[in-house]
Amino acid sequence: MIIDKLLESKIKTYAFVGPSGTGKSYRAQMVASERNISYIIDDGLLIKDNEVIAGISAKKAATKIETIKKALFNNPEEAEEIKKAFRKYKPESILILGTSENMIKKIIENLSLPELTETIYISDVATEEEMEEARRIRQTQGKHVIPVPTFEIKKDFSGFILDPLQIFKSKGKDSKPYISEKSIIRPTFSYLGNFKISDTVFRQILEYLAEKTESIHRINRVRIDKIGDNEGISIYMEITMVYGYNVVEELRNFKKKCKKEIENLTAMNIETIDIVAKGIYVPEEKE
Repeated sequence: MIIDKLLESKIKTYAFVGPSGTGKSYRAQMVASERNISYIIDDGLLIKDNEVIAGISAKKAATKIETIKKALFNNPEEAEEIKKAFRKYKPESILILGTSENMIKKIIENLSLPELTETIYISDVATEEEMEEARRIRQTQGKHVIPVPTFEIKKDFSGFILDPLQIFKSKGKDSKPYISEKSIIRPTFSYLGNFKISDTVFRQILEYLAEKTESIHRINRVRIDKIGDNEGISIYMEITMVYGYNVVEELRNFKKKCKKEIENLTAMNIETIDIVAKGIYVPEEKE
């Protein structure tokens, strides 16, 4: 723990504070960019440059109470996962999003972070009209924003992931512009009803991952089943393997990759993934 304290004490911590539903997550990247901050903590997630690198989204919790606990990192195991990421990535500064100064204080305590360098308030970066519009959308449509991309391939979500926002940015005068994305979601405890995601979305993600895996020739079949009331989904997959690879080992690795990427990209709970090798593909010999 002494080593952890020494390492973490070098981190500059910034707070971005504002009432729930006023647009903090939407503006988080802008606030972080202005202060040259690459790491953001928002609703249980540690985010680096548009990518979730640790944590479990509080939006996945079944109740609002569980959401608050996850956002505060009250669970020691979840807090330790974030601390491990600190040790691995060694961030120089972090922007922490919270609904109050007390919430920020509890997150800092649970993650063993040093005292605040600066506190930014939503009223510093948004007008009263913009905050009121954000509140209206939250109350009437139940939409939330996570400051990470939905995913990098075809996007046709409806329901849980409601809309990917694309914002053009530039890293400098001579740099090409790039697209920064945020994901608008409706959490599972929303009073607005159940959510649905097209099976096609999951298949497209799985096919993309299969294309990047040399040991897999193609995916033949995918079945998606919902588990309980918003408890998660199960995936069944039949694939054709490429001859010459260790089938058991490759299937195990591909299974881990699929679970990790789908949960990171869609914020969905993946309860089970079953993958069955239904065939072997023998590549033609090159002359």
